[in-house]
Amino acid sequence: MTGVRRTPPGRAGRLRLRHSLDVAERGADLLEQKLRILRAEHERLLSAEEQAAREWHALLPEAEVWLLRGLLLGGEQALDSAAAGIEPAQATVRWTTSMGVRHPGTVTLSLPTRPPTAAAPTNTALVHAEEVYGRAVRAAAEYAAAHTAAELMGAEVISTRHRVRALRRHWIPRLREALDRVGLALEQSEHEDGVRRRWAAGR
Repeated sequence: MTGVRRTPPGRAGRLRLRHSLDVAERGADLLEQKLRILRAEHERLLSAEEQAAREWHALLPEAEVWLLRGLLLGGEQALDSAAAGIEPAQATVRWTTSMGVRHPGTVTLSLPTRPPTAAAPTNTALVHAEEVYGRAVRAAAEYAAAHTAAELMGAEVISTRHRVRALRRHWIPRLREALDRVGLALEQSEHEDGVRRRWAAGR
């Protein structure tokens, strides 16, 4: 609050304080508008996160059931043989910006194709497991992107809310108080000048 304490006395100080108060109030209004938009966007991202989490949590148990069946039918050797030579999945995240917040927008998952030299799964349960795990990995990637986006937007909501509170509860009241003090001092000074002028004119 050094700007308030260093305000010069008189009319110049009053003008400076009025300008600072106007700027602070306009800034608070703009930040409140931004906060409303941020909250709406945060709610949308939270909803997308919840939907992605539901899809992921629904697919994962199904994939595990098929994997267990495949292991019971063919043993671990069948799983090792089916997985041999297959590259890991690749996720590509495209980032976007909303209200000044950079966050994941969409995610694209590239699932590996089985090379011709790789052995095919020895039972249909492993085939189903591979297909469902592919969908589960895609859902997990979409959930991770949605979760990160919601977290980043939520952090911006908190930061903006703190800035609004700092303006409304601290900075603006202190500016108003300083403006009142300067105005009162200026009125008193003008009154004293008037008294002195009348006294000088009477002499």
